Amino acid sequence: MSIVKIRTNRQVTIPKSIFDEAGLQEGDFVEVTRNQHNIVIIPKKLVDSDDILSPEEEEQVRKGEMQMEKGEFVPWEDVKKKHNL
Repeated sequence: MSIVKIRTNRQVTIPKSIFDEAGLQEGDFVEVTRNQHNIVIIPKKLVDSDDILSPEEEEQVRKGEMQMEKGEFVPWEDVKKKHNL
């Protein structure tokens, strides 16, 4: 357990070991909530609206996942050749 001091403007420093274990980097976002007597900090990743899949793209991903589960897949190199990537 680490003890840290609350500084000016309510700033708190996350100890390096916890920061590293959580995979945090400077500039990342976290959600801060209160759970009874505890303050909980949860790492959050923001997603651009451009990075959200359309319903059709989500269906393609689900179809691909089901094919992979059945062992039906094509090596990535073959896909790149087929589509000239």
